[in-house]
Amino acid sequence: MRVQPKVIIHGGAGSSLQGKGGLESVRHSLHTIVEAVYSLLLSGATASEAVLQGCRMLEDNPRFNAGTGSVLQSDGQIRMSASLMNGASGRFSGVINVSRVKNPIELAQFLQSSPDRVLSDYGAAELARELQIPSYNALTDLRLQEWIQERQDNFQSTMAGVVAEPELAPSSNAGRGTIGVVVLDTYGCVAAGTSTGGKGFERIGRVSDSAMPAGNYASSYAGVSCTGIGEDIIDECLAAKIVVRVNDGMSLKDAMQRSFTEASQNHRDLGAIALDATGVISWGKTSQVLLAAYHNGEAIGDTLEWNDGQLIGYC
Repeated sequence: MRVQPKVIIHGGAGSSLQGKGGLESVRHSLHTIVEAVYSLLLSGATASEAVLQGCRMLEDNPRFNAGTGSVLQSDGQIRMSASLMNGASGRFSGVINVSRVKNPIELAQFLQSSPDRVLSDYGAAELARELQIPSYNALTDLRLQEWIQERQDNFQSTMAGVVAEPELAPSSNAGRGTIGVVVLDTYGCVAAGTSTGGKGFERIGRVSDSAMPAGNYASSYAGVSCTGIGEDIIDECLAAKIVVRVNDGMSLKDAMQRSFTEASQNHRDLGAIALDATGVISWGKTSQVLLAAYHNGEAIGDTLEWNDGQLIGYC
């Protein structure tokens, strides 16, 4: 029996967006991708196929910190991480700190069928060569200028901007950039994918949460993709914690509420999107803004202006 598909995506979390024009441009980008992913699901695509397409589209949008538009690390290089988890099979796969590829999520998808399912830097680069993936420069002018400014300031900022548009954030401290997609397909299966360019300006070799179960996790019951400060997400083991609570019988709403209450009490800076196998969609944040949009089977909605003081929302 087929079920009503659902999708929720995010483009990062951080400080308040400045200006309605900037907010509307982010909204247009997110809504366009949600509509495309939802149409793919209606056509019969599997959860993993839909997640792959959604992540690929977000990685290709230079506004977000993943794929094209990724931030630069302290040495001026781009290193990206991504992961995919198929809830039906319980398989997690990912790449860590890979360079010179257009869509890191495609490497994560290939590794779903590999006995070695998480590869870092040199191993991920070798996989890209084996697959004959063309070399790609993900650098954009805005990210380069951002890095040059921080170099002049001796890298005083802790991380780069959440979106690659100067008018959208009050300063380059508005970071926490990641992209993510969580879907429920028409067959009742859940999958989640997450991709990032990192914090920006970080120490060489730093590993984000995006290619860990802490930041991306799914089961046959629920899926979660996280965004925010990676170290905070790792400390909370947020994605896995939420999914395990749902596996153990807690509702998604209650699992999100408990997990974000704990994160808030621990002074974490993070956000997450989630959905479960019954079709409930949820989102949460301890940051000021969560750049998320969803399709609940009837209409598209988003969280760009969600600021009611609550830690979570759901539909």
